[in-house]
Amino acid sequence: MDKIDIRSMDENELIGFLNELSQPKFRANQLFKWLQQGIDDFDEMTNIPKNLRDILKEKCYIAKAEIVKKFVSKIDGTVKYVFELFDGECVESVVMKYEHGYTICISTQVGCRMGCSFCASGIDGLYRNLTPSEMLAQITTAQRDNNIRISNVVMMGMGEPLDNFDNSVKFLKLVSNDNGLNIGLRHISLSTSGVVSRIKDLKDYNFPITLSISLHAPNDEIRSSMMRVNKKWGVDELLSACREYQKVTARRISFEYALIENVNDSDACADELAKRLRGIMCHVNLIPANPVKENSFKKPDMNRIIHFKERLIKNGINATVRRTLGADIDASCGQLRRKVKEENVCENLQSN
Repeated sequence: MDKIDIRSMDENELIGFLNELSQPKFRANQLFKWLQQGIDDFDEMTNIPKNLRDILKEKCYIAKAEIVKKFVSKIDGTVKYVFELFDGECVESVVMKYEHGYTICISTQVGCRMGCSFCASGIDGLYRNLTPSEMLAQITTAQRDNNIRISNVVMMGMGEPLDNFDNSVKFLKLVSNDNGLNIGLRHISLSTSGVVSRIKDLKDYNFPITLSISLHAPNDEIRSSMMRVNKKWGVDELLSACREYQKVTARRISFEYALIENVNDSDACADELAKRLRGIMCHVNLIPANPVKENSFKKPDMNRIIHFKERLIKNGINATVRRTLGADIDASCGQLRRKVKEENVCENLQSN
């Protein structure tokens, strides 16, 4: 698209852009508020002069996330969306209700290049990165559709946020802006499969977010068989980067651990995991593996899951089992997009 992605601009960038149009500085603040709070039609910006709106329509576009599919869980009310973007590509988002409010899990890429064997998102590889505006649009569309205010964001949907580093950082700055959605960084989690070089870069920003590491194995042998990224950065190097990150940010790190029957759920795995994580202020989030038709992985029975958790706790590691939400609507990453692709719902997916 030749037009300018105006929703991805921060206030200083808008000031510079509007200055080129001979517009006063205060227009940037007005425009920023409209854009960040989810207005996606220039004509609805009632305090912006019509002649400026016409110029903006000619030169710019406002990124949208159009609802293609929506599923509401009859079990717990979890809402799963398939959103279509401006070029016909589709991504997924999930809205979950907790006691503390509403949380949205957003996508940061269309597809994923990480190739983790237990995840449906990367089966077809990476199509493209999302812009900051497309990440924001997932939130504002979900808020408007449900008539709610979302207070927590999890960057754990489709894609690897740190593989889309600059756009993810820009999104964090925009979404937490006082004049925008104003979602505090302490209410945002960023999940990574372990892109060590970018964990080090993220450390330099010292964002008070929660860094969530998709670990899923206590050693290189098991992790490399599940996660391609481990062949570049092994467990020791990853955990070393986590320790460096924690020294700077003083934030507790969350380790995601998908329990897979007869793969990583043994007592030996629990003991080795506890030993590896000793000295890191952390929490282990145990996730019963979701069935994906493209692999044969199975989740352990609940007794085994509870035993694994208790063994970690006995070894001094804080651990909980993640509550399964939206089980009846394929709420796991990538599953619905593949169904939509097979149904040829999204325009670009028909030709890819």
